[in-house]
Amino acid sequence: MYAIVEIAGQQFKVEKGREIFTHRLEGDVNAALVFDKVLLVDNGGTVQVGLPTVAGASVKVTVLEHLKGEKVIVFKKKRRKGYKVKNGHRQYLTKISIDEIVA
Repeated sequence: MYAIVEIAGQQFKVEKGREIFTHRLEGDVNAALVFDKVLLVDNGGTVQVGLPTVAGASVKVTVLEHLKGEKVIVFKKKRRKGYKVKNGHRQYLTKISIDEIVA
């Protein structure tokens, strides 16, 4: 059984027991969260597609940890002009574990 769920503006394919990284979510470590924006549910070949969401479906997750992602380097250059700018940042992430898919 899997579902397509929208979390923090992004869509993820989730299955029970999987761990995924999302943008930083509100909630403490070991907190239980419920997401109601389930777009699709597949239960052993029986597919429910929402318009836009599946009624009564939800995904229960547990927050495992808050962390920062890998450093992303942004380098801008204009040739023959002597213009070079180097910037970088690290994205704030949340690691969550999928506990249950309620369809």
